[in-house]
Amino acid sequence: MHIGPYTLSNQLILAPMAGVTDRPFRQLCKKLGAGMAVSEMVSSNSLLWGSEKTKRRANHDGETDPRSVQIMGADPQMMADAARYNADNGAQIIDINMGCPAKKVCNVAAGSALLQNETLVGNILDAVVAAVDIPVTLKIRTGWDTENRNGVTIARIAESSGIQSLAVHGRTRACGYKGEAEFDTIAAIKAAINIPLVANGDITTPEKAKKVLDYTKADAVMIGRAAQGRPWIFREIDHYLKTGEKLPEPETSEVRDILLEHLHNLYEFYGEYTGVRMARKHISWYSKGQRHGAAFRQAVNKLDTVEEQLQITKSFFEALLVQEELAA
Repeated sequence: MHIGPYTLSNQLILAPMAGVTDRPFRQLCKKLGAGMAVSEMVSSNSLLWGSEKTKRRANHDGETDPRSVQIMGADPQMMADAARYNADNGAQIIDINMGCPAKKVCNVAAGSALLQNETLVGNILDAVVAAVDIPVTLKIRTGWDTENRNGVTIARIAESSGIQSLAVHGRTRACGYKGEAEFDTIAAIKAAINIPLVANGDITTPEKAKKVLDYTKADAVMIGRAAQGRPWIFREIDHYLKTGEKLPEPETSEVRDILLEHLHNLYEFYGEYTGVRMARKHISWYSKGQRHGAAFRQAVNKLDTVEEQLQITKSFFEALLVQEELAA
């Protein structure tokens, strides 16, 4: 799969997720098999660019290529300015968000709310593509609601505007994350355009990834929520697509080591106060389905220091390993 001058190492992309796909998580997913990882959304509002949150979101130090940054907004000129700002700060690909269904995004007529206004979509895409000399990609949903699945029309507008890759989530704006993603519209979009297409939505297993690729003829798949607490899903899917065989689940000791490395990177990136708080949700995801996981998560959420958080995490996994030995 090619995006402008960049050739991805495989067909697997980490989806942009606000509050999740920070630099530590992007780097981890790339290390465990993602061919590309897209940053959290950066607002097109220049008043926010100096904030610590936006600076962190635009931080790509030590990150492997290609560095893709997602921008969000509803004003063509502001979006063009945001694209230039991020390109000047190390972005190698600009991704435009027209897929987020969150109310606080749609209430300012951004994200998937834009799908209602095809003229404005074209104006934004034209402005951003003209503003930078790096590839511009787009993330959309299949339409505004199930009565208005205009994904094919939006895709054609995108292609004619010079968008170099299109990612489509298989739900409408009105669907949010409810129900099941559908892939008929994604297949229709792929058939209607000549630029690379990335399929997204409910891709949770290697088998589902292959099924979606085969059915839609997409060039790649994008994984979002299924990577939370399971960043090794990328190597599992990659191995399955290449060999037709499933990798065994990672051993408890490897899960522990991946999590501890992740935690150290979060602390280093955010500092102790924010790092500990950002780590809580990741610890929760990693421990889902583990024995005594609920009690562990409750205890973790009450701790405020790096030392306490690391200690309880190590003790939790130590207990799991002892239980496994006794059961063997």
